[in-house]
Amino acid sequence: MKYKIETFPNYRIAYMRRVGQYGPANMEVMEKLKKWAKENNLLNSAILFAIPLDNPETTPPNQCRFDACIVIPNDFQVDNSVLERELSGGEYYVYEVKHTTEEIQKAYPAIFQHLQNNNFQIDHKPIMEKYISDMISHPYCEICVPIKQ
Repeated sequence: MKYKIETFPNYRIAYMRRVGQYGPANMEVMEKLKKWAKENNLLNSAILFAIPLDNPETTPPNQCRFDACIVIPNDFQVDNSVLERELSGGEYYVYEVKHTTEEIQKAYPAIFQHLQNNNFQIDHKPIMEKYISDMISHPYCEICVPIKQ
């Protein structure tokens, strides 16, 4: 598993939220966002984030929130198809993993163990999956864990 520490800037994002049990329906909302982004000429050299906002071990499945997000320019006017907000930047431990359910499920315990072994503390921000333009068509993503030192 490849990893690095990266400092993210604040990002202005457009997003679509889904509430319900995590699973295949999350991919459906990401596909819907990508369709919207393509229609608005935002998909070229895009940065996309998949953000599960709740821990399914402590939140009832029907209340778990998932945001499919795309970074948008400051001057872009969003329409009522999407919501918008700012993701706050900071330091992230970034792991590149093959984007399959099996690999991602294996990656999370390894990531948390690695962070613990190296005395990193997780910051109180969401853990995100990041996709950049050359990853969108390839089966890889970056799991981004906010850290504080």
